[in-house]
Amino acid sequence: MLSARNIKRSFGDLLVLKGVDIDIRQGEIASIVGSSGAGKSTLLHILGTLDKADEGEIYLEGQRIDQLKGKKLSDFRNRHIGFVFQFHHLLPEFSALENVCIPGWIFKDKSKKEVEARAKSLLEKLGLGHRLENKPAALSGGEQQRVAVARALINNPAIVFADEPTGNLDSANARELHHLFFDLKNEFNQTFLVVTHNEELAQMSDRVLHMKDGLMAP
Repeated sequence: MLSARNIKRSFGDLLVLKGVDIDIRQGEIASIVGSSGAGKSTLLHILGTLDKADEGEIYLEGQRIDQLKGKKLSDFRNRHIGFVFQFHHLLPEFSALENVCIPGWIFKDKSKKEVEARAKSLLEKLGLGHRLENKPAALSGGEQQRVAVARALINNPAIVFADEPTGNLDSANARELHHLFFDLKNEFNQTFLVVTHNEELAQMSDRVLHMKDGLMAP
């Protein structure tokens, strides 16, 4: 459902991605591991259309997405792609419920009440039904990250890209978050592509991809 070919990216004279090929199947959790500087996060940002490759092609559900621009690109990203980062990037002035709702309100394919109902349902599934009105400062790190996961899922994305999602969590919360990904996979057939330094947690994934020196290792 996600396919990329010959992805190359340079920053000045530094060639970070040297021609990466990757295929991700519907409903799988795949993890990318490798040392710092291997190009993992750069690849994830390019696949998620947050950055542009210098060369290569990217297809999501059969549609070529690397050539999308402007409003078409932002609309496609908001509708089809979810993101979870190491730092949750929640808006501090909004409640947990409002933070989850924002991408749905932007997309505008459902009424405000429908978006709120889905956001409440997601937060309840993630064990945060009692925290709907709390602002991020009143939530623990693990709770904040679960709010970020709910936000990533609000528009029923084809795929969720997670960049070091457990990097800011203790080991118990990190393990809990990975189990949560599997619960979502099993219930919704949700697809995840996860960049992580945590080899132990990566091994929980359906498939582990190794990056080295800007290429996928055989």
